[in-house]
Amino acid sequence: MNLSLLHKNALVGGSSAGIGRAVAIELAALGANVLLVARTENTLRQALADLDTAQGQQHGYLVADFDDGQILLAKVSEILRKQPIHILVNNTGGPPGGPITEAAPESFLSAYHNHLICNQLLAQAVLPGMKESAYGRIINIISTSVKEPLDNLGVSNTTRWAVASWAKTWAGEVGRFGITVNNVLPGFTNTSRLEEIISKRQAAQQTSREEIEQQFRNQVPLRRFAEPAEVAAAVAFLASPAAAYINGVNLPVDGGRTKSL
Repeated sequence: MNLSLLHKNALVGGSSAGIGRAVAIELAALGANVLLVARTENTLRQALADLDTAQGQQHGYLVADFDDGQILLAKVSEILRKQPIHILVNNTGGPPGGPITEAAPESFLSAYHNHLICNQLLAQAVLPGMKESAYGRIINIISTSVKEPLDNLGVSNTTRWAVASWAKTWAGEVGRFGITVNNVLPGFTNTSRLEEIISKRQAAQQTSREEIEQQFRNQVPLRRFAEPAEVAAAVAFLASPAAAYINGVNLPVDGGRTKSL
């Protein structure tokens, strides 16, 4: 099985922490040159130090905020003048939780911008280089909510569905160029996002943190939360030559929690 990413350039969003950071580490371990993208330079520097350079890779980072898509695009475009991007991992922080009946219209606009619009800007920017290389992988970190909406995550549920449909449409249009577009759907994963969800559920139910964690684990056949590296392994496989015929799919990495097929 060919999993080598040697001489491939990867851009990983939200890569200073959590799943994004784990993805960057895994891609570097397979030989890719990795460009980290996040808003905080200090954490980016720390993440950069974790990347494998055993195969002579050159890694870097880009300080950018997904709240401003045009500045993000300008910074990425500057990089693209020097080198193509073969692997684009779209990943950014999820929208705040809460019932959809209480969500302000502005919260939908913000979430759509940071997830859907920024995905579109980045994908359009890297597309010419992927076409020229006859190799491209666009992988979106979204959520199992595209299969089953999650309670108390109204804005997130809505936005994730939009991204999933966007990705499926892209997959149909760019496949002939040797480019695949897929979505990875993490379940309960040990990240700050899960910490936030547990804390809010704990406050709402006025119970212990341990009780909420157990409620969540009981929903998972494996009876545990994922580690970011386990989600990253799925992303890395989809980024590899071995996954060349996998296109337009939603891949849950959730320990079997999602009940739909």
